Amino acid sequence: MAGLPLAPISFTSRETEQTAALGRALGAVLEEHDYVGLRGQLGAGKTLFSRGVAEGAGVPLDDVSSPTYSIVQSYSGRLRLHHADLYRLTSDADLFSTGYYDLLEEPGAFLVEWVDQIAGAAPDDAMRISIEVTSPDARTMRVTTSGPKSEALLARWLEAIAAGTSSLPG
Repeated sequence: MAGLPLAPISFTSRETEQTAALGRALGAVLEEHDYVGLRGQLGAGKTLFSRGVAEGAGVPLDDVSSPTYSIVQSYSGRLRLHHADLYRLTSDADLFSTGYYDLLEEPGAFLVEWVDQIAGAAPDDAMRISIEVTSPDARTMRVTTSGPKSEALLARWLEAIAAGTSSLPG
């Protein structure tokens, strides 16, 4: 069935290590100008997943922290990873003042928590992952894509998961 879209798909993570492992698998396959937007309630696991992505992208975990107050942080690893948290923002002008839009043009991949906080923050071609708490120990991740670049990212991620360890949900 070549040519058919892969998304939307869902994963269920039943422990924090699975959530981090899914993030590591995604981080390992990120390429320049890939964009991943995260959605989910407080405590859903967006930052845990983001730390996994950063680790998979070769960023030392000691360098990674939630950008809730700095809004945007950039990390050096296998590639440049720009990590943003839009939770505290209320307008596009707030986002513009952080230099976010300039970073979209620079080399690197983007990982954005609370992506829907500011309409238009994500480019047209982006992967979105909604993380939902489905029980005290389980999270469901629903993945959508919106163009060929994000669809290719999803294909690489699924290959990385298939090649991964048993700690990754199927």
